[in-house]
Amino acid sequence: MSTVRGDGTTQVPSVCAGRRWLLPSAVADKLDPDAGRSGRSRRTARDWVVDLSCFLLALAVGLAAGDALSHDPHTPHALAVVDQLLGVLACAAVWLRRRWPLGLAVAMIPVGLLSSTSGGAGAVALFTLAVHRPFRYVAWVGGATLALVPVLYWLRPDPELSYPGIVVFAAVLTLSIIGWGMFVRSKRQLMLSLRDRARRAETEARLRAEQAQRLAREAIAREMHDVLAHRLTLLSVHAGALEFRPDAPREEIARAAGVIRESAHEALQDLREIIGVLRAGEPDDVGRPQPTLAALDALVAESREAGMKVTLAHRVTDPAAVPASVGRTAYRIVQEGLTNARKHAPGTEVTVTLAGAPGEGLVVSVRNPAPEGEVPHVPGSGQGLIGLTERATLAGGSLEHGPTGDGGFEVRGWLP
Repeated sequence: MSTVRGDGTTQVPSVCAGRRWLLPSAVADKLDPDAGRSGRSRRTARDWVVDLSCFLLALAVGLAAGDALSHDPHTPHALAVVDQLLGVLACAAVWLRRRWPLGLAVAMIPVGLLSSTSGGAGAVALFTLAVHRPFRYVAWVGGATLALVPVLYWLRPDPELSYPGIVVFAAVLTLSIIGWGMFVRSKRQLMLSLRDRARRAETEARLRAEQAQRLAREAIAREMHDVLAHRLTLLSVHAGALEFRPDAPREEIARAAGVIRESAHEALQDLREIIGVLRAGEPDDVGRPQPTLAALDALVAESREAGMKVTLAHRVTDPAAVPASVGRTAYRIVQEGLTNARKHAPGTEVTVTLAGAPGEGLVVSVRNPAPEGEVPHVPGSGQGLIGLTERATLAGGSLEHGPTGDGGFEVRGWLP
């Protein structure tokens, strides 16, 4: 599981949190970036074991070379002492191989020419360079080492092997050390690349999940607006009428109270369905039947019962041929248009027009004239029309809305 930092970046828990001592510090710091933020990388337990092994290997090679040098009658005693002193310094320098791999490898080239006891330290330095640095550095240093191999054994012939044999053996050994180091480096890079790929995959999955959640929230918000705005507007209109007409006849008060009760019941039922979708993750088509084109008559009748003047012109050639998704979108357009007319142009006559035929598409229009007198400001964010435009676009159609020439307002959509 990943966590998100305050800067918005993803923090992936390190797989080496309890096993850092098993990994090289160079790999552990890259797998766990937080561990290397304090400054210079610290050796792990594995690093100490490997460094000690490299030091002992270089020391063993130096001792063997020093023993052979002491029994060589052709080597002066002073030269043997200098050779062994350089070998000791080279073995001690092995402990610096992680901090300065390139510098140590370059320094070992002239030291290797002067001291045969430093051969083990030179091999360790070359291997470290191949592990920790790109190939271009390894190629230059390795090429220089290979070029000096014939010179070294020409100046210091081997007492047991012939000159061609020792040169070939030294060249093969040098290439093997370089190849081994490059193999170790490629394994580390593969491990880091797989870890980076896993981090990117987890980040992309988190972003996809967040996008899916955002789209779901937007869909739910549109549905809540479309469903509840109509009901709550009816509640507001009739509650306002009861507030300003307390002396109205009992029949009108009873009718208004009935509309308020019915609208509240329907709003609660719709809200319960939406909350059920949120809890159970059910799709939109589960639960109560979704409204289609056939439900427009009931919608208009409900608005008329609320006191609106609505004229419905239904000129669709074959209503049964209209797909359910298109009919649902047309229903939402009419519902939003009636809600806006009730809020912003009360008392006006609203004309709802539907026309279309197979192959021509469905045209939906909700139009109202300018209201008489000044209308109190009704708060609204305009998200309903924005959501309707998106609905129509997703259905393959279009939606236009705006004022008309006579000061009214029209919402007009076309659906395929």
